[in-house]
Amino acid sequence: MQLKVCELFAGVGGFRLGLEDTDHFKVVWSNQWEPSTKTQHASLVYEARFGPENHSNQNIEEVPTVEIPDHDVLVGGFPCQDYSVATSLKNSKGLIGKKGVLWWSIHRILSEKKKKPKYLFFENVDRLLKSPSSQRGRDFAIMLKSLNDLGYAVEWRVINAAEYGMPQRRRRVFFLGYHASSPLFESVQKTSAKDWILEQGTLATAFPIRAFSSKVQGFSIDQSLVQLSQQFNSGKGLSPFLNSGVCINGQVSTLKTEPMAQAHGKVLADILENGSADKSLFISEEDLPKWEYLKGAKKEIRRTKAGFEYNYSEGGMVFPDALDQPSRTIITGEGGKSPSRFKHVVQTPKGLRRLSPVELERLNMFPDNHTQLAGITDAKRAFFMGNALVVGVVKEIGAALFRKIQEFEE
Repeated sequence: MQLKVCELFAGVGGFRLGLEDTDHFKVVWSNQWEPSTKTQHASLVYEARFGPENHSNQNIEEVPTVEIPDHDVLVGGFPCQDYSVATSLKNSKGLIGKKGVLWWSIHRILSEKKKKPKYLFFENVDRLLKSPSSQRGRDFAIMLKSLNDLGYAVEWRVINAAEYGMPQRRRRVFFLGYHASSPLFESVQKTSAKDWILEQGTLATAFPIRAFSSKVQGFSIDQSLVQLSQQFNSGKGLSPFLNSGVCINGQVSTLKTEPMAQAHGKVLADILENGSADKSLFISEEDLPKWEYLKGAKKEIRRTKAGFEYNYSEGGMVFPDALDQPSRTIITGEGGKSPSRFKHVVQTPKGLRRLSPVELERLNMFPDNHTQLAGITDAKRAFFMGNALVVGVVKEIGAALFRKIQEFEE
């Protein structure tokens, strides 16, 4: 059995690599569109690796749902935006958020599909659980509520890839949806929230955890989407969403968890191109003081453009990066020669250097040179990896999801 997958916000194909590597999933349609650039670099890489067939390079907001084939699993790492509900539509069951907020494209597709996908698999930055600062947790509450209204139960978890033996410290929230027509929905309904979060759930199966706090916290999100948008956590307290949880039939259950201790995994040294790194990556004697300054601790007086003076301080960073640990999180500005506080720098026998595009791909567990293509600069390749997910996390969750489906559908 192979499950049909629709991949939205595909980037350079991290979800596809992880899922298809299990042999249980087949991407039948994909979409990648970058609104702010003329040349669609990520889409070009995606087509070069997977072929142009059934790949859309069009603004997803303008793609009619009828053009998207039926599928079993909808996946995507959608952008982190402001998900507030702007208004309700008269004479319509639907609700509309701000134009250009791509969560509502997912919502539209799920609303309009006669045959809804039984399973959802999404990824986002972990601050999603705490945003916006004026109503912490509101954005995630809106998502859970809108999925709940469409007939889905949802489980979520914040996963740091390095805590499960992968070579990069990259913390992201992953959430899975199960439609009411699926046996997994029924299974969530029958199982206590604590058991599902800690043992029975797909995410707990893929990445074992234990409870950090003993008490599951619960609350209801049975208001309308408009009410949630206006009122959720308006007292500006901490977000009620902890790092693990489940939501079904408008009831949220959430628990703080921590990973089970893992055997020693991959570290930065394991992914380095030893001896084959390009000369352009090495830091010159001339530039070294700039790097040392940016990476170092600071306590200094700075001046705004308007001429106001203020005290500025920040802690130092490990420089060069520790080779015996997983790397820090790759960011989109990782490429280019200019000195930076956040770019990775490693000590090699030939001197200090930045990471190569291949090394950045390896930190996200992509195949070597996955993003190499004529006309794509090294800085752009680094940008792709700053936006990408860790393929190994997707693969493990996908494999666990498939096992669960088999278990309950047999």
